[in-house]
Amino acid sequence: MNEQKIYELMNSNLGFYLATMDGDQPRVRGMMLFKADKDGIIFHTASTKDVYKQLQKNPKAELCFNANGVQIRVTGEIEVSADEKLREDIFSHPTRKFLQAWKENGIDNLLTVLVMRKCEAVMWTMETNFEPKKVISICNG
Repeated sequence: MNEQKIYELMNSNLGFYLATMDGDQPRVRGMMLFKADKDGIIFHTASTKDVYKQLQKNPKAELCFNANGVQIRVTGEIEVSADEKLREDIFSHPTRKFLQAWKENGIDNLLTVLVMRKCEAVMWTMETNFEPKKVISICNG
């Protein structure tokens, strides 16, 4: 599977799981993808959340997508994006209508845009279960 196909699978399935570390304890939670392409895997959270605090202490993380019988695990480091246009694109996107309440309640400043770049992806299917892992570099912009 090539890099473009990986992005297509990620973007067709916006739900994914994010694994972080809280001291020596792993923490996993469901997240919602904004988009994935050669420039990075983009999603968001509130700066008040534990996940944000965990990523500030240790930006290394793993994402896990499941789409059409394919599991995609992506490892890399997550950084906070300061791109205001991207932030506004997220607020105005049709899949993010729930964020309008943040603006209405004056808490839109809590939205933190997160990006994983220079990642490594590993694919898994039932058919490839016992084959050696093939690491694919993605998000190298």
